[in-house]
Amino acid sequence: MDPSGETKIGVGKRGEELAVRHLVEAGYRIIERNYRCLLGEIDVVARDGESLVFVEVKSRRGRGFGDPQEAVGPRKQEKISKIAQYYLKEKRLQGVRARFDVVAVRIMPGGSRIKLIQNAFELAYGW
Repeated sequence: MDPSGETKIGVGKRGEELAVRHLVEAGYRIIERNYRCLLGEIDVVARDGESLVFVEVKSRRGRGFGDPQEAVGPRKQEKISKIAQYYLKEKRLQGVRARFDVVAVRIMPGGSRIKLIQNAFELAYGW
């Protein structure tokens, strides 16, 4: 638990709620939340115009541990890419235009800051 008494899971859930609200306000249409398969989980699958968007949400309390988006490094990108491929195959959407966005949420005592990073990374694993 952090000094506020909130668990890491609680911070993550709150950050995801804020991120989804932000995405909807930005015009995204949420398709699925917390998509799970044998390979892992994708936080949000959404539509933004013609694009299917796989969204990773990273949340942090305060200023410690760097910016939330820094936690989406090469290994995490590769994992998300593999899950996205699995999703596209499972849903028979292989020809659909897709991209990867990251929503960085910093939960602060005076309010939250949300940063949407579109096209945050390229496919880290070949189609």
